Amino acid sequence: MWLALALAALVLVSALAVTIGPAPVSLADVAGSLAAHLGFPHSGTVPVLTDAIVWQLRLPRVLTAAFVGAGLALSGAVMQSVTRNPLADPYLLGLSSGASLGAVCVVILGVGVALPLAAFAGALAALIATLSIARVGGTITPGRAVLAGLAIAQLGAAGTSFVIFWSAKGDSYREILNWLLGSLAGSSWATVLIAGSALLLAGTGLVLAASRLDAFAFGDTAAAALGVDVDRTRWALLGTVALLTGAMVAVSGAIGFVGLILPHLVRGLSGPGHRRLLPLVAVYGAVFLLIADTLARTVFDPRELPVGIITALIGVPVFIALIKSRKSVSWV
Repeated sequence: MWLALALAALVLVSALAVTIGPAPVSLADVAGSLAAHLGFPHSGTVPVLTDAIVWQLRLPRVLTAAFVGAGLALSGAVMQSVTRNPLADPYLLGLSSGASLGAVCVVILGVGVALPLAAFAGALAALIATLSIARVGGTITPGRAVLAGLAIAQLGAAGTSFVIFWSAKGDSYREILNWLLGSLAGSSWATVLIAGSALLLAGTGLVLAASRLDAFAFGDTAAAALGVDVDRTRWALLGTVALLTGAMVAVSGAIGFVGLILPHLVRGLSGPGHRRLLPLVAVYGAVFLLIADTLARTVFDPRELPVGIITALIGVPVFIALIKSRKSVSWV
């Protein structure tokens, strides 16, 4: 029932998000534009300018936001389960900073590597560094994972700042700052393809691993007793998360709090079982980022805020409320 409601909310929010903006667009215009481009029969003609706004500007942005929100929320849920740390998310464990560093190096230094590939390489390097530091006696402890992630995230941020300070010129400072705070302003059908493909491939693999994630909830020893190859499975899952996070950061920049708060909120609806949790958290992550991005581009119109500011303004009070409401939960 919760998944059906979430999907209905996603369709409704997506449709409304396309209609909201400086130029007036109705739901009938959106339906007409979609029907015309997808080859479905429709009545009436959508004006050329309105069709361009829907098909070339707002629809790619809405789809990119939905895919990125779903990918980041899914990544956060998997990382919290694999590391058994409620604070784990791509941003806190350094993946977003590593992906940002890789992407900025490509953008500014002109390194001959595709942007998504550079972001993935940066995220994977950050993940390996974090888990290597956190690993003690063959075990990754939750507290060490957070501390190691904070250190690697700061190192990645320092490296990114150095590259920008050394190489960025003119107006590129503002453009890069928007990207580092998270922005979907540059969305196009290419970003839809990148984010959608990553979510389909990596996300499907993570959802299919739900039973193994359930086993991790009881600890490494219990997971091994249930027949799970703990080390191999952990690295496979986290490598998939790095791939997913790298692709999302490559198209949207570093957006915090989606992977941190959505899994906690959704577990209250789905329960701890990952077979129900993972699809639900992905859909609600998409809805959350769609709402945040719509606010970012409309609240201070004609100015547009980086969406990372909106997710932080929403995420911080929600996270504080979660901490205060769950006094029995150990957060480190």
